[in-house]
Amino acid sequence: MSKDKTFIIAEAGVNHNGSLEIAKKMVEVAKECGADAIKFQTFKAENVISKIAPKAEYQKQTTASDESQLEMVKKLELSFEHFKELKDHCDKIGITFISTPFDFESIYFLRDLGMEIFKIPSGEITNLPYLEKIGRLNKKVILSTGMADLGEIEDALDILIQSGTPRESVTILHCNTEYPTPYEDVNVLAIKTIKEAFKVKVGYSDHTPGIEIPIAAVALGATVIEKHFTLDRSMPGPDHKASLEPHELKAMITSIRNVEKALGNGIKKPSLSELKNKSIARKSIVAKRDIKKGEIFTPENITVKRPGTGISPMRWYEVLGTQAQRDYKEDELI
Repeated sequence: MSKDKTFIIAEAGVNHNGSLEIAKKMVEVAKECGADAIKFQTFKAENVISKIAPKAEYQKQTTASDESQLEMVKKLELSFEHFKELKDHCDKIGITFISTPFDFESIYFLRDLGMEIFKIPSGEITNLPYLEKIGRLNKKVILSTGMADLGEIEDALDILIQSGTPRESVTILHCNTEYPTPYEDVNVLAIKTIKEAFKVKVGYSDHTPGIEIPIAAVALGATVIEKHFTLDRSMPGPDHKASLEPHELKAMITSIRNVEKALGNGIKKPSLSELKNKSIARKSIVAKRDIKKGEIFTPENITVKRPGTGISPMRWYEVLGTQAQRDYKEDELI
């Protein structure tokens, strides 16, 4: 992850619908759109979800009402062999492979696969043994904080650090886990709060319908942006409707890159591109009417007009009351 460039993660999640073919296509689309990384989810459904676990409201609206959360997620599972193929595919085309582990077996599998960045999802921020196991890997960690307050973030960060992950290796993402997130619930200014509170790199994981909020987050200092995408929003599955389609993902990434350029270094001085306009847009002291040599300059015979190639109007009172050294025509620079 570069210090100067926003690290943009195209979140595939489970939008592959359990198909390796779709997952590989998503890798290619993420690369074409300009993302730095693509992120999946690695899990054994039975290790993560109990038989009695209910679905979230948004999942009830986007999937069959008669299936359990376990049944729904089981259909979205890829095997460890599939993830080996996906990692190879990412390496081949030049995009960073990330997958969020949801159980201990998946943590160690991804470690052995050579994954360098571990993403902790919002739901695991209070899972102490999980946090310890990630922390002991001493890898780069991205920690999502949906549903969490500052105290819970502090506890999770402390566990990661105490387990062996240096503070400078952690990026904390502000996040809201409602899919889609209402704009009034985003609270994007919390990015600054997190940065000031914990002195870490910050980012933003977005679940709003559009692309404006991730762009705003970059302007507020986010160094990592994560956003769900899908090949087609009309596909069946729990997360497609809250995801960007490829053309939208590309537009978001292009906009973020433009904002990065526009942020600059914060020093207020004329840019090279605008210097040529200085003499055209600014004004000078000029003759208001014809002036004879020897006349005294007064508000009645001098004024201020473009161009700015003569005496600056900031010297107005230096000029007033002095004597014309020669004749001037109307509009001539003094």
